[in-house]
Amino acid sequence: MLYFSCDYAEGCHPKVLEALTLTNMESTPGYGEDDYCDRAKEKIRQYINCPNADIYFLVGGTQTNQTVIDSILSNCDGVVAAATGHVAVHEAGAIEYSGHKVITIPGHDGKIAPLELKQMLIDHYADESAEHMVNPGMVYISYPTEYGTLYSKQELEDISSICREYEIPLFIDGARLAYGLAAADDITMKDIAALSDVFYIGGTKVGALFGEAVVFTKGNTPKHMITQIKQHGALLAKGRLLGIQFAALFTDDLYMKMGKHAVECASSIRKALVEKGYQLYVPNPTNQIFVVMDNSKLKAFGKEVAYGFWEKYDDTHTVIRIATSWATQNDAVEALKKIL
Repeated sequence: MLYFSCDYAEGCHPKVLEALTLTNMESTPGYGEDDYCDRAKEKIRQYINCPNADIYFLVGGTQTNQTVIDSILSNCDGVVAAATGHVAVHEAGAIEYSGHKVITIPGHDGKIAPLELKQMLIDHYADESAEHMVNPGMVYISYPTEYGTLYSKQELEDISSICREYEIPLFIDGARLAYGLAAADDITMKDIAALSDVFYIGGTKVGALFGEAVVFTKGNTPKHMITQIKQHGALLAKGRLLGIQFAALFTDDLYMKMGKHAVECASSIRKALVEKGYQLYVPNPTNQIFVVMDNSKLKAFGKEVAYGFWEKYDDTHTVIRIATSWATQNDAVEALKKIL
């Protein structure tokens, strides 16, 4: 069986595992108050050229999104996101569970359009009943998007500018950040840090056993952040495990090397799909490939390849996701091509 269903099927990169093994029997303070976490934070600050960034290590993506959004918003605020955004669709109502509405606007291949975002804000504040409505208190986007597409630097600059104009923070979900940056022509992690108010660097999907690094970039960390992280069940007692992993990810550019490998594997598969006449549902340059498959062929395909179901296309076709990762082997890519 070939596994292309997601980008978090394997454990962790060997260098991450080696770092964990070498430090396994050490005794350190808990909850991230250790030297390993401090060193990892400093590596990240240097990498993003943000020496005053405030960084917290959390366990998983949903916990991170819920904690960040809940910690920033007031009790009458909601978060603006694309209708196809992760927080709107694939987090089981975690944001609403914390008491905040996800205010959706149209998504265009996963992206929100700056002009539509601004018009939504204009319309909201022009409404005489605005005080009776949920206030748009934050904008959420992901890089890459749920469909593997990328915002251009100009689009990010426009969205960031709109957020500054309306004095609401921009939160960038970077669960797959390495894969997005590896496929981008004009965006670096420094740009992500400069244009956002808070973003996170995904580890779970990019070579770590688990963990995400939340970065507040503008001296805007909410009060009692550790307390809020713990309230959301996202504070790891053995916090050094997160610091050790992120220190390894940000040594010798490992994080971006893994992203580049996954994107190269996906590009090879994408090229083969096009050559063989398959229809790509949403063309994109990252590690996720969305392809329209004939239902009559899908059962046989599924016996050899683990894939991700995405959505029904029509009565006879299904959209599936083929995802590569840091761990994808070239032999597996070639085997998949033969099956296709």
